[in-house]
Amino acid sequence: MDEGRAGELARAAGVVMVAFVASRALGLAREMIISSQFGTSWELDAYLAAFRVPDLIFQIIARGALGSAFIPVFTECLARGEKEEAWRLASAIFNIVFIAVTVASLLAAIFAPQLVARVVAPGFGPREQALTTSLMRLMLLSSVVFGMSGIAMGILNSFQHFLWPAWAPAIYNLSIIGGALFLAPTMGVYGLAIGVVVGSGLHLLIQVPELVKRGLSYFPILDLGHPGVREVGRLVLPRMLGLATMQINFLVNTILASGLVAGSLAALNYAWLLMFLPLGVFAMAIATVAFPTFSELTAKGELGDLRRALSLTLRVTWYLTVPATVGLFLLREPIIRLLLERGRFGLESTGAVAWALQFYALGLFAYATVEIVTRAFYALHDTLTPVLVGLATMVLNIVLCLLLVGPLTHGGLALANSLATMVEMAWLLFILRGRMKGMGGRELLTSLVKSTAAAALMGVVVAWFAGATRTSHIVLQAGGAMTLGAGVYFLASLILGAKEVEVMRRLVARGGR
Repeated sequence: MDEGRAGELARAAGVVMVAFVASRALGLAREMIISSQFGTSWELDAYLAAFRVPDLIFQIIARGALGSAFIPVFTECLARGEKEEAWRLASAIFNIVFIAVTVASLLAAIFAPQLVARVVAPGFGPREQALTTSLMRLMLLSSVVFGMSGIAMGILNSFQHFLWPAWAPAIYNLSIIGGALFLAPTMGVYGLAIGVVVGSGLHLLIQVPELVKRGLSYFPILDLGHPGVREVGRLVLPRMLGLATMQINFLVNTILASGLVAGSLAALNYAWLLMFLPLGVFAMAIATVAFPTFSELTAKGELGDLRRALSLTLRVTWYLTVPATVGLFLLREPIIRLLLERGRFGLESTGAVAWALQFYALGLFAYATVEIVTRAFYALHDTLTPVLVGLATMVLNIVLCLLLVGPLTHGGLALANSLATMVEMAWLLFILRGRMKGMGGRELLTSLVKSTAAAALMGVVVAWFAGATRTSHIVLQAGGAMTLGAGVYFLASLILGAKEVEVMRRLVARGGR
């Protein structure tokens, strides 16, 4: 991969990371406000359970078209200079997704009581199930809007434009914060649900001006015979199945957690969101930027550059997420106390979230790797392999959940997910290495060993500092430990000669210019 392309990736990654940091910061503010008002209460359990079906519909139907099938095919049209055909393809996919999501949402709204009682939260009592049903029907409106917004994000990313798609989640979080601050005090969790619906509309609207600027052309067609539509259909069906397996994992967690003590589902959700902070800022930001580049290199037949781009992406991702894994595990309680402990969220809630977070943190590195590796498969127009691996690991996850939920309660659900993701990561890397006839394995292994060694040294220092400042103010304990840990990791990386230090310096410098 030449330096010019590396500079473009750096600039794009910088834009996306800044936006993701802002979105995650607002997400933290959202959770801090929600936790203060609702703690780990049964009302919040109902609100989170109500999310499952709307999110399932969006993830399977809309995100499937966006994440794996639409971008590579749309990018190929642009690469061939067929801009009108690209817009016809986008219009057809947009219309198909809109119809599919609308029909699915209507059916879910009609059968919401049965879905809640028999599928989503059978462990809830009548009061909790009634609230979950009502909230679900309201939030199903957001599924339709997010379906349209997801296609808009795919179009803009294919044009190598990442600014507004990256900022859209921040606007969404602001809307939920508004609902929590101004509506929840009088409307309870319904205020949060209204914030979700309004936020989905803003998520779409913020992208419209840039779509118009890019020459938006809409055609009221389905055109199922269009070659691009058929190719998207061929690619999307396995991916939809793969996303369904992911959502089934979440659904299993919801079902099993609904049978535990009140607040277990809320604690599991808080732990997942905290683990998702470094995952979103680092791995998902990098994957978002890398995917269109992977697709473009594949379309042009530049497989050597694709291997080098994938190797660089993995090494930088590992360099950032390995220390994040160690830090999140060691500092889980100070971080939770600093960010969430206020109002109705007390010491008991902190302990419940920390119990799950330690197990989620163990899988952070694996989650990050899967985010990158699956993008490489999609760029190669192979959506089936990740699905087959995902199906196998879904079965493993369910088995582990059933085995671990008894002795470890909701922490067992988190551990099961992390262990299954580690297996998925190793399996996908093994297959991709053979598919691409090598991935620079020696360089990747060396990079991982150096990052792990530096992170281990960082962990020793962080553990000592956290213990020494246990009685100090929580801001000093958590903030000081993170700052000290980052400095130790950076210095250890320099001493060990980790190439990623220089790679990141060059990319940031070039991106800044």
